Amino acid sequence: MSTPYTVTAFYERVWNAGDFHLIPELLTEDFVFRGSLGGEVTGHGPFVEYAKTLRSVLGSYHCEILECVYEGDRAFARMRFSGIHSGVFREREPTGKAVEWDGAALFRFEGNLIAELWVLGDLEALDELLLKNAAEAVLEKAEETLENTE
Repeated sequence: MSTPYTVTAFYERVWNAGDFHLIPELLTEDFVFRGSLGGEVTGHGPFVEYAKTLRSVLGSYHCEILECVYEGDRAFARMRFSGIHSGVFREREPTGKAVEWDGAALFRFEGNLIAELWVLGDLEALDELLLKNAAEAVLEKAEETLENTE
């Protein structure tokens, strides 16, 4: 089975490109979203706020559908999320380094629209990467400071 158009458009156009004006064509008005980073929002406005916040702290934010299956009014996708850590994210200062984490998304449709999306993410691996990147950034800054004092 191929990935439903609505799922592809949701990730490629809304998340990856930031085309939030497409939301009424893809999501029900009372769309319920539980993101991979936690928290739940209902409705277009709160979802857009969530997405804009995430896109503002992860530059070049990208969602990749690794595989997707669907049947009836449900779809399940194995995902990879990535971006450049450019703002405070998960209580970590920005490092300018790339981050990525894997996840899984369970969709429920009403007709051709997404009514509900529940996403889980590998937050342990993400937090480990953020910590590693923060440590590397501190070392790089220390090395740069030493070079400038010599």
